[in-house]
Amino acid sequence: MKNKEFKSGFVSIIGRPNVGKSTLLNYILGEKIVAVSDKPQTTRTAIRGIVSDESSQIVLVDTPGIHTAKSRINRAMVDAAYGAISGIDLLLLVVDATASAEDAFVREIVAKANCPVFLVLNKIDLVEPKERLLELITRLSSLHNFIEIVPISAQSGINVDRLISLVRQNLPEGIAYFPDDILTDQPEKVIAAELVREKVFRLINDEVPYGTAVVVESFKERENGVIAISATILVEREGQKGIVIGKKGAMLKKIGEQARRDIERLLGTRIFLELYVKVQERWTERTAVLRELGYE
Repeated sequence: MKNKEFKSGFVSIIGRPNVGKSTLLNYILGEKIVAVSDKPQTTRTAIRGIVSDESSQIVLVDTPGIHTAKSRINRAMVDAAYGAISGIDLLLLVVDATASAEDAFVREIVAKANCPVFLVLNKIDLVEPKERLLELITRLSSLHNFIEIVPISAQSGINVDRLISLVRQNLPEGIAYFPDDILTDQPEKVIAAELVREKVFRLINDEVPYGTAVVVESFKERENGVIAISATILVEREGQKGIVIGKKGAMLKKIGEQARRDIERLLGTRIFLELYVKVQERWTERTAVLRELGYE
């Protein structure tokens, strides 16, 4: 039974593409549940990660990076990010500390926020000279009455424990929204699709990954305890299909091997993973497909 001072709340992680939002969430959870790559716009939907202890529960909402959206799928991603700013208890506004100027973006986000805001300066381990970090903190602190400005490195974990401690302190009293033994409210098949898509982003260059999506067709446990997963990688053009498959199937095999290892580590059991590639022309602009994939 939770004590009277139990604290809980929803905390959205907002920022531009590639500032390290998903890396931060994965580090906090100690598990990879969100796709991470060095390409922008890897995260496409809002995904919840749950951090629980005896006195608190933090529901962290990872969001797509906010950017200038032209295609229908990109507009849906930005809508998902902006939607995660309202109806929450705290906002973590993540800024790349190595970026030259984010003042206008910070002003835009805090103007939309109707809750307390932490400004999180990520990638501080890459800032040289260190005086630049102090200058950045001084300048950005004048833009809003932030709860606190917290410099971190989501990659190495510098100051992340302090950030979470501050978040706990500033949560309202509440209830546990989820069981305290789960890391996310996402079904296992959704996380499996995320991990396959991550490998596409990590292993394939150019624009191909942006025209891909992953659909888990079946997710079944066999009598021997092995989970058999069948997934389809959607692409927009025949040429993209050839790139994803690779010469004699080499690229698809590599994607499958790396994704299987991550899924096995997350689920704690052996995985049999079958991958297929299918052309679905202009799926990124088709409302019905985007809705089926959960992007709209």
